[in-house]
Amino acid sequence: MSHNYLLILQIIIITIFLPLAFFYLLRTFGKVDSIMLSELHQRKIPLLMQMALTLILITKSVTIFKFPELFYFFLGGLLSTFFTYILLFFRIKASIHILGMVALTFFVFGMSMHFQINSIFTMALLFFIIGIVASSRLQMKAHSMQELIIGMAVGTLPQITLWIFWL
Repeated sequence: MSHNYLLILQIIIITIFLPLAFFYLLRTFGKVDSIMLSELHQRKIPLLMQMALTLILITKSVTIFKFPELFYFFLGGLLSTFFTYILLFFRIKASIHILGMVALTFFVFGMSMHFQINSIFTMALLFFIIGIVASSRLQMKAHSMQELIIGMAVGTLPQITLWIFWL
């Protein structure tokens, strides 16, 4: 059981604490001005850092042999981050908030199919949260509808594509 706690701790450190530390470091050096990363050029370094951290996570902690479902979830996240990074070179901005929520939703959907669990209420809640996040991004004028749709596509496609390997 303590191995599971160690894994959760590693995931929290690599996906939450280290990105926050990198953000404050980038802010200190003037590379980003706010957590929203509204300018395209400000997104490049954080996305590269996120890709590096996710790669460390899936090669050292959440390996395909120990935790295949989580491995494919994070691999999908890595692919989504990579596609988001590539889109920056075409001056296309994707909503990373929506990307993350949609990726999580489709991972949970895949998990419910994989383990044959009825998770209709969880799925409904996740779709409701996606709606709230999308509405807030539009209300704050942080994204256009097109950027939200791009974020949804970039978050969904890798997760669904990787289902072939673990479902």
